[in-house]
Amino acid sequence: MPVARLDRLIQVLYEQRGDALQLAVGKPVTLLANGSARALTRDPLTDVQILALAREVADADAAARLGGSEAFSFGYRSPSGQVTVALSRDATGPLVEVRASAPGAGAPLGGAAAPAGVAGRSSAELAEARTALEGLLRRLVDAGASDLHLRSDEPPLLRLHGELVREDLPRIPGERLELMLVSIMSPREVGEFRETGDTDWAHEIAGLARFRCNAGQDRHGPMAVFRVIPATIRTADEMGLSREVQNLCYLTKGLVVVTGPTGSGKSTTLAALVDLVNRTRTDHIITIEDPIEFVHQSKKCLVTQRQVGVHTRSFKHALRAALREDPDIILVGEMRDLETVSIAIETAETGHLVFGTLHTTTASSTIDRIIDQFPPDRQSQVRVMLSESLRGVISQTLCKKIGGGRAAAREILLTIPAVSNLIREGKTFQIPSVMQTNRKAGMATLNDALMELVDAKQVEPKEAYMKAVEKAGFAAALRAKRHDVSFLGEG
Repeated sequence: MPVARLDRLIQVLYEQRGDALQLAVGKPVTLLANGSARALTRDPLTDVQILALAREVADADAAARLGGSEAFSFGYRSPSGQVTVALSRDATGPLVEVRASAPGAGAPLGGAAAPAGVAGRSSAELAEARTALEGLLRRLVDAGASDLHLRSDEPPLLRLHGELVREDLPRIPGERLELMLVSIMSPREVGEFRETGDTDWAHEIAGLARFRCNAGQDRHGPMAVFRVIPATIRTADEMGLSREVQNLCYLTKGLVVVTGPTGSGKSTTLAALVDLVNRTRTDHIITIEDPIEFVHQSKKCLVTQRQVGVHTRSFKHALRAALREDPDIILVGEMRDLETVSIAIETAETGHLVFGTLHTTTASSTIDRIIDQFPPDRQSQVRVMLSESLRGVISQTLCKKIGGGRAAAREILLTIPAVSNLIREGKTFQIPSVMQTNRKAGMATLNDALMELVDAKQVEPKEAYMKAVEKAGFAAALRAKRHDVSFLGEG
């Protein structure tokens, strides 16, 4: 393969704003971007081809070291820009990773360009830090935990079944933690982290899982949280989603909102709904996320996944652009501002099925939150639009199960004429009573869903009571069914 071939691949790396090019024995040249991998060539590489590619761009000192077993790196200025070429070995042979150097990055010891803007650090140091962090992520998955918390000068913590557990591991100094974090960031994320103190991204360990990553700063130094995103998407049936909820996936237009507090499984539920559409319809699905979490391969549908800050400027910008991209179904990862909410409602009205999320806890509070985002002089008009476009609200929370694990309690609102009238008239406080009287239509209040889990002996009464929003009514229901309410200070 000629040098020009590598230069063209580096051009793709820059144009696609990728994290790295990877050249491994037995695999095609692969572009790593946003936690996912995509083959750029068709044929698998041999060890001879990999070394030849590296030799064609190496300086004299680096070329002399190519045959050895020691990991090292060197800088190369391609027509597209400066890159760092890192060489190491695995069980199959030589492994080459090509990363774009961040603008203004200084040169580390040894003369190699600093990858991802980490001045003074060699690629070998970054590779070792990455291996250490990925070791913690493997430990997270092996433990069956949901989150890994890292803090400066603290040992790692895992969130297991909803509770934080301190790991029997040494404390991580702040400087070491920062090196571990930037070792798996792209130049864009390093720049954002340096400039604003926060950044979000996704990382994938092939064959293990994807992770939603957040890095920030607190008074002690760098900090980070990693959330496991399972490699396989659970189906709607495996998630226990009712037939009425699944039927929302067969609508041709309307707005469906999945809500709940942080860590309540909204993303997992949305992924199951999108997967159901993907398996049963022949449409174009566009997802707009920050970052991309679950990766959907096109099945019967064509799936386009865009990440805010990487593939598009903002949620509202991507949502406006989506209307010119011939979509049928649009997933909006977060309806976080007035303009995004407004466009989502308009899109749902004009013949598209829109899925979105909010951090509300009940169906009626979801409707109030949407309407309250608008100025008073527009709220009457928005009530009318929402009454016509809203098709369903799924509000969920996770409860600790008896014996370990967690169970989802879901409040389900389906828009029937009575609900539409209440939304239009601004009487959302009456919606829970309509849900109670239409349980046969598939609706359920949060208290009903929690009580089902208690009756099935999946969740302790105290745990369900803690998760209830309308606690007085739930306590009365527990007493009526003779469940243990001693935690309330009663006999």
